[in-house]
Amino acid sequence: MKSLHQRLTLYSDGNETYTFVPAEPVGARSLTIYRNSGDIVLNAPNTPLPVTAERSPKTIYGIYGMISLAMSEYIIVITGRELRGHIMRQNIYRATEYDILPLNPDVSVQSPPNAVEAHLLALVRSHLQGGSFFFSYAWDITRRLQAQWATLQQDGDKALWEIADDRFFWNKFLQGRLIDITSTNPDQNLSAYILPVIYGTFDIRAVSVGIHQLRLCLISRRSRYRAGTRYFRRGVDSEGHVANFNETEQILLVGGDDSGTQLSFVQIRGSIPVYWAEINTLRYKPDVQIMELQDTIDAMRAHLQENVNLYGQQAIVNLVNHKGHEKPVKEAFEKYIEQAKPPKTRYEYFDFHNECKNMRWDRISVLISKLEDELTQYGYFHLDSNKSEPLKLQTGVVRTNCMDNLDRTNVAQAAIAKWTLNRQLKALKIIQDNDSVDNYDDLIRDFREMWTDHANFISLAYSGTGALKTDFTRTGKRTRKGLLEDGYNSVMRYLKNNFFDGARQDAFDLMTGAWFPRRGWNPATLVVDRRPLLIRAPPYILFFSLFMICAGLTLPRTSDYSLFYYFLLWFTVAAISLAFIFVHGIEYVNWPRLQPLTDVIYYEGPGFRSGRKGMGLGLPALEKLKEGAAEQAKAIAEQHRRVKSKRLEEIEMGTKRVD
Repeated sequence: MKSLHQRLTLYSDGNETYTFVPAEPVGARSLTIYRNSGDIVLNAPNTPLPVTAERSPKTIYGIYGMISLAMSEYIIVITGRELRGHIMRQNIYRATEYDILPLNPDVSVQSPPNAVEAHLLALVRSHLQGGSFFFSYAWDITRRLQAQWATLQQDGDKALWEIADDRFFWNKFLQGRLIDITSTNPDQNLSAYILPVIYGTFDIRAVSVGIHQLRLCLISRRSRYRAGTRYFRRGVDSEGHVANFNETEQILLVGGDDSGTQLSFVQIRGSIPVYWAEINTLRYKPDVQIMELQDTIDAMRAHLQENVNLYGQQAIVNLVNHKGHEKPVKEAFEKYIEQAKPPKTRYEYFDFHNECKNMRWDRISVLISKLEDELTQYGYFHLDSNKSEPLKLQTGVVRTNCMDNLDRTNVAQAAIAKWTLNRQLKALKIIQDNDSVDNYDDLIRDFREMWTDHANFISLAYSGTGALKTDFTRTGKRTRKGLLEDGYNSVMRYLKNNFFDGARQDAFDLMTGAWFPRRGWNPATLVVDRRPLLIRAPPYILFFSLFMICAGLTLPRTSDYSLFYYFLLWFTVAAISLAFIFVHGIEYVNWPRLQPLTDVIYYEGPGFRSGRKGMGLGLPALEKLKEGAAEQAKAIAEQHRRVKSKRLEEIEMGTKRVD
């Protein structure tokens, strides 16, 4: 496998060029990007730098990618990294700092030329600073061990980006220009500059079990397809990609990286693969919406078949509630999976909240018992370097989901991983058949901490807060302190999901290529509030009323009733304003602006919706606005009738980029 340049020095020649010079090997071909034309050129060995070029004081640890915004194209470079561990004799880093370099000489990143460019740059920065990005210069962090072994012979002379798993190559869209040049011009092979990055987690720890020295590693990889936030990306798309899809690999290393034993166990999670959504209305529980579209079965089949193609057999574990708010989603899943009849697939429903009520979380063992035959049959990957072939292959995978694929899913996956770790250690004769990992304090402590941190990072990426129920993952039991922490995180989720996640979703769409500036786009929609004055005014009236109430507390009183009518007035105004806001709740949610969800919010086709809260009182002043949104919603049915030709049409119209 061809390795990458690990350190680059940046030279800027005024407004003309950026030149990246590898620190080693000496004389390696440098890379020049011309600012005016945007051309990217791999220079001949030992090409001298322009005499006017200025050296940047920062070391560049990799090129994250290039992105086009409204006024300029930008180069994103990694200027800070943190060593997180070693695996297979290679370093794994987490990116910590970035610089954004404009190609347009007239554009300044520090002082953008207009509000639109400033907003787009803020989205880029927030995504980089809020994400958890990992990379390696010589080990493919995007693929599980078994997949790497399966293609070991074919991968010998290939570059890292060529063998990376397309789903987990998070910055592939941003590396598109470098990949295109490398693919079309053999003399301009930029592979040494193309750095694959994953969005996920990486943790590796040395542990001891008796006299045995082991290393336990946990990696999660988040799919770049249908990426987004908790309430703005649910369900499946027409190509079979589901929201919040993560692959989690638990690796056990015995002895040296290359001379010892390697064991790998993989699980996956992802949103329920039907067309569904939860519509924020400012109420604590959003409206559940199931959209029964003509290609629902095809979309589900595409997703489940891809899992079979990649992992073998699959056991689907559904943890949503069988009653109440979540019941329609459970019923839709079971209805369509029965119709789809996917091959090599077993469906297992587990009523998590009912089974584990009253803090009886040890009851998760009931689920393990139900899955024991499948877990034994699917196995795990077991490679001993003294043998030419693996001792075991993992022939199937457990796919777990709840509503968010976060909290309940974390508990279930950690329990399955612990059961498998027990089995692996017994197979290696490290512990006895009647022994358990619970009897080894250092091992079980590290195991629980790793899975808790893993749960928190996945939850932060999707919901904006840490995971719930992590006290059980960390300690093995449910605690009252954990309940209080869950209450706090639940409140923070409500606030972030309703009032802040629109910008986060825009950042996901921008950085993964789900949206990019194109002909006919009106940039003013990003920074101009086009809602009617009647909608924009109530929050200001509410805040002013609260101010007047607080101010009234400081006024002198001549009698007990002197301020009665004053407070009555402002409490009434505040109550009316608050009621108006909740009645028209949808208008006050912070929705994504790059790819508005009007087709989902105002969907009126076949399916189910638990309520139509937050839609307002039907005021004439607002009807015209809603009619326009409803017209967009009607297009969804026609869109899905033409699903087979959708991708081709988007490419022809220039609304979708092909990697």
